[in-house]
Amino acid sequence: MSGPYTPQGGPRSRRPQDTGSSLAVSRLAEAYPAHASAIEQSHERCQVLGLSRIERPDHAVIGRSDLTVARERNLRLHSHAAPVMEMLFEQIVNTESMVVLTDATGTILHSIGDDDFLGRAAKVALAPGANWSESNKGTNAVGTALIDEVPTLVHADEHFMHANHFLTCSAAPILDPRGNILGVLDVSGEQRSYHQHTMALVKMSARMIENHWLTDDYRNVMRLHFHARVEFIGTLMEGILAVAQDGRIVGANRGALEQLGVSGAALRMHSLASLFGTSISALVDRFRSPLAVPMPVHLNDGRQVHVHARFNWPVWSSLSEAATTEVLESGRRAVDATVRAEAAPADAGGSSRAEPAGLKHLLTGDPQVEAVVGKVRRVLNRDIPVLILGETGTGKELLARAIHHDSDRARQPFVAVNCASIPDTLIEAELFGYEEGAFTGARRKGSVGKIVQASGGTLFLDEIGDMPLPLQAHLLRVLQERQVTPLGSSKSVAVDVAIICATHRNLREMIAAQQFREDLYYRLNGLAVRLPPLRERTDLLALVERIVERQCPQRRMVLSPEVVRLFQGYPWPGNVRQLFNVLRTAVVMAVGDSAITRAHLSDDFIEDALQCAPPAAASAPASAEPAPVAAPPSPALEPLRALQDMEFDAIRRAVDEAGGNISVASKRLGISRNTIYRKLRWQVR
Repeated sequence: MSGPYTPQGGPRSRRPQDTGSSLAVSRLAEAYPAHASAIEQSHERCQVLGLSRIERPDHAVIGRSDLTVARERNLRLHSHAAPVMEMLFEQIVNTESMVVLTDATGTILHSIGDDDFLGRAAKVALAPGANWSESNKGTNAVGTALIDEVPTLVHADEHFMHANHFLTCSAAPILDPRGNILGVLDVSGEQRSYHQHTMALVKMSARMIENHWLTDDYRNVMRLHFHARVEFIGTLMEGILAVAQDGRIVGANRGALEQLGVSGAALRMHSLASLFGTSISALVDRFRSPLAVPMPVHLNDGRQVHVHARFNWPVWSSLSEAATTEVLESGRRAVDATVRAEAAPADAGGSSRAEPAGLKHLLTGDPQVEAVVGKVRRVLNRDIPVLILGETGTGKELLARAIHHDSDRARQPFVAVNCASIPDTLIEAELFGYEEGAFTGARRKGSVGKIVQASGGTLFLDEIGDMPLPLQAHLLRVLQERQVTPLGSSKSVAVDVAIICATHRNLREMIAAQQFREDLYYRLNGLAVRLPPLRERTDLLALVERIVERQCPQRRMVLSPEVVRLFQGYPWPGNVRQLFNVLRTAVVMAVGDSAITRAHLSDDFIEDALQCAPPAAASAPASAEPAPVAAPPSPALEPLRALQDMEFDAIRRAVDEAGGNISVASKRLGISRNTIYRKLRWQVR
């Protein structure tokens, strides 16, 4: 038997302590040439990136605030993954291993493991906040799985960097129902702890997370569970399809794609009739009874599978062969809304479920947002690109989706690309596509690219300010010529896309610093609109009411007066996205209660909020009951109220003299804009 696989292809001497594990992986490399090829291609990419194998790697982690933002952005992923990670860890306990969850960029969000191994793992930055992308840590299971988009094992010296040779890592990407990568689940351990069943456990666990996500995404559509063997329905081996009311396939799990042998994009071109030769009404009639047994159907290639349908929309129970055109048309509209929510977890909500998406649904009483919506409506369908400015979390992608929803392109694709989350080395291929063999590691049969995918619809370029400078010239040429030339190809493809861009950066300052092309700026800046940060909006409570209503539609919940005071005094640095995540957690914590109280909020939020809150809110004790309506103040507090009135009068006068410009008023008074907003809100209340 030859020695363990090395990128150079030759054997090497084994150390006595790793003989068993290295021998097992050596057999794996021999049995599966694709594994050896994947490792070799990853090493080549690392060499192209100029990474060093022997230098001490950078083990720095991102700051606490950045980690908090990353966790809030991926809160839904964590909520689905955490219980699965606990179950997975129970299977590998006492094996000098740990379970790791990362986001789609390779940043570790959460980890659990054996105490003895955690100490050693910390030395190579296997802790929350560390980034394990291939461009940062070389060949490793997490980073290589993100690039290859398949479950990946990297053992011992298969790691590119020598500092990681003591590890054995098994990772599987976590995909949403439309095939987008949400993150990676990984088991890392001392290389002597390698076991061939670890990868199977990781893949099964990743599939559990994906199935939970699909069920959550499509709880309001029919879900079709199927398998060639009837006894496998209800297991992790089953395929699951999400089917809308008109019979179109709008989502699928990995098991469905594997059994049907098609890609997610190809599958969404099918309907129930074209895939299984049956109809919605036939499934409704058969499975309206909870005792119904799976139904055999045949695929186009003659194979038989057994299906079982689950649904909970009231309209399903009355839908039959005699369904009216009106009902079917309403179902078709529901499908269109679901299909348009394809590209990513929602900007402010972390959910891609079909919600009311038009511009009118963004109006909750704030005059600044109303002005933005009014401007956008005037340029709809005029082939004028829109540039959305605003801080992170203000709802830029939500506005972009609303523009697409109300446009004539609404039935065509909406494709979102986050220019900040794709490595510089891959963003060109991601946008423009590539031919087979265009570069090392390219997918077989190539890729069409996001711009071609969006043809006929809308291309949303989020964080356009983070696009590499050389790529900006290529994008400008595509926008001017309306043609895309994939990497490695000599043929151009005509495209027709509406362009919406967004950024939190100051593009004019970047132009002055020669970090952004001026000609591209004026090509993208047909209409520039700025979404206000949440601290500057006047519709906080209206947003709260809408979010709570959508999170808990079955019963009415309110905020206690104490929580209202905390919310109104808080500056909301994470904006609407942060508000959504805080409320979603609070709604879950408040199950069975009619009001959200301070006891239902997370401790870190309370700590931050109390630093910004008025004395009444900061000193109020935590209570599970709603705070009582404020009683008339005692005579001892009257002088304080008079001072507050004087303070308010001074602020109001300064704002009036500044013509309503809060920034000018804050400079004249020598206080921050946040203080002015907070004082004005308290007085109005």
